[in-house]
Amino acid sequence: MLHSALINVMVKAARRAGRSLKRDLGEIENLQVSLKGPANFVSLADKRAEQMLLEDLTKARPGYGFIGEEGGAREGQDKTHTWIVDPLDGTTNFLHGIPQFAISIGLQREGTIIAGVIYNPANDELYIAERGKGAFLNDQRLRVAGRRQLGDCVIGCGLPHIGRGDHDLSRREMIEIQNRVAGLRRFGAASLDMAFVAAGRLDGYWERNLQSWDMAAGQIMVREAGGTVSGIEGNDDALTSGNVISGNEAIHAELLKILKPLGK
Repeated sequence: MLHSALINVMVKAARRAGRSLKRDLGEIENLQVSLKGPANFVSLADKRAEQMLLEDLTKARPGYGFIGEEGGAREGQDKTHTWIVDPLDGTTNFLHGIPQFAISIGLQREGTIIAGVIYNPANDELYIAERGKGAFLNDQRLRVAGRRQLGDCVIGCGLPHIGRGDHDLSRREMIEIQNRVAGLRRFGAASLDMAFVAAGRLDGYWERNLQSWDMAAGQIMVREAGGTVSGIEGNDDALTSGNVISGNEAIHAELLKILKPLGK
């Protein structure tokens, strides 16, 4: 399948960094048995992947800005374009040798995400989306699931952990959603959760307290697959609020109706 030059640049960068992460994942099992554990190793793997992405994307588009989870924001001469990158989304999964993690690359033009790539090197699943051109998984066109009743749906979510998030609010949200759905899932990588919504594997997904790099590529993936993405207020931008709901139009609306009042 032919892709635009922009997507080719993003895919090439993601695949190179992905090869590095896949090699590092192979070392995790050995590190698990050491007293020190693999945490420092994973931090290095994360930073090495981001450096690769920075090098490749900057070489291909020299003037663009770059926002990365590890290195923060770097301004470019071209103020209209910014790469928004998570070099290792699902770090805790990676740390434990769980093959549910991804490289996430979004490109923002004048405040709008126009392209996204999400790549899981562990299973070689490559999701791409470009504004107005659709979303794809390994060159197969994606569409969000068509279910319209929550009782038929499997919904993805995030869960707060030690030192992060509002645990009481999360418990209230889970109780309300659990009472209405066929299943609730927590996979631990926001970009892949949104990719799963785009692919129809999940009917919907919500999470609070995310960063822009967690969602930039996932946002366009869902929209180009025919879905809806917003913050939990409904009219807010998830990239700036840090809170997200996604799904097809009907399921997004149902989740919004339940979740919005709980955050008040």
